[in-house]
Amino acid sequence: MRSVVVVGGGIVGLAVAWELTGRGLGVTVLEKEAEWASHQTGHNSNVVHAGLYYKPGSFKARMSVAGNRSIVEFAREHGVPVEVCGKLVVATGDEEILALDVLAERAVANGVPAKRITPAEAREYEPEVSCVAALRVESTGIIDYPGVCAALVRLLGEAGADLRLNSAALGIRAGRNGGVEVATGAGIVRADALVNCAGLHSDRVARLAGLMPSAQIVPFRGEYYELRPESRHLVRGLIYPVPDPTLPFLGVHLTRMLDGSVHAGPNAVLALRREGYRWTDVSAKDIAEVAAFPGTWRLARRYAIPTGLDEVRRSFSKRRFAASLARLVPAVTEDDIVRHGSGVRAQAMRRDGSLVDDFLIETARDQVHVLNAPSPAATSALEIARHIADRVTEGV
Repeated sequence: MRSVVVVGGGIVGLAVAWELTGRGLGVTVLEKEAEWASHQTGHNSNVVHAGLYYKPGSFKARMSVAGNRSIVEFAREHGVPVEVCGKLVVATGDEEILALDVLAERAVANGVPAKRITPAEAREYEPEVSCVAALRVESTGIIDYPGVCAALVRLLGEAGADLRLNSAALGIRAGRNGGVEVATGAGIVRADALVNCAGLHSDRVARLAGLMPSAQIVPFRGEYYELRPESRHLVRGLIYPVPDPTLPFLGVHLTRMLDGSVHAGPNAVLALRREGYRWTDVSAKDIAEVAAFPGTWRLARRYAIPTGLDEVRRSFSKRRFAASLARLVPAVTEDDIVRHGSGVRAQAMRRDGSLVDDFLIETARDQVHVLNAPSPAATSALEIARHIADRVTEGV
């Protein structure tokens, strides 16, 4: 039996392990934390994306549209909470209508069920929303992604996979007779192939394995607020702005969760540590690495003013954050929101300062490295897993 070692126990790594197990391969999963799905998977907004935003023909477009169906089917089959509730993308001014029309065209190109609606029709879904036009996207949903991971861990355990927590990959080299060897604190794991799904550390794992990746991870923290219980009635479902087409972030939005709470956010600020969920989470090593990377300064010249500065101001100002929300729902005030938590996005950046806008997967002998898999990777996890499993079974 061929064997594979998967580095990373988030939703993508676990989905890859499950797909490989289903194809008859022996699988070992190494996760450096004491729990599964501790980082990107466990700190996201739990949205099942429809595939609306992405360039037609891209990995993101194809995999999120297919993933929208497959992740919902998986959840329903395995008892994981999920709800396909749809969402609104709203243009709050005439200057956003052209971009909204572009999204409508992408919806058609990508096979996403979406329709342009009037402000009056938008208020039938969301009585408190403010817009001059909107898109209604029917296939967007909300799901318990940590619950999906718990189901995958259970299935993998039943299938005989070797699941190892507290097992960081400390060294990677080619095996003497082919394959790979991965050093951990508990010894060496030998396998015929390696799949790197390490998320925030994926570029470091790639370099550990001898690859020179074409992009470097730069961490962006997204901070969330939550509507107070007495203000939850202001939002029935999911309300998104028209995103800035030059950035990979969707903008601050409002999301009703499975438990009835309403999350607001995220913004996007440079994190001072790869796992920097607060401003006080600081790593001199991580800061130095970002500062030494040429792409950082090229990105800064392009976006630091006003975009980056506005995001930092919003990070420190509850009033500014509330004002962003009030563009969508004018009834939301500073008094209606409380801080909820943060996530960190593992965003790959090239040396020219461009942010990688699609999933990025690179290979070497007996190795597959997932080097850019932020949102909608959770939605697309089962589809990414099929793609990677094809690469592995074809001999990489």
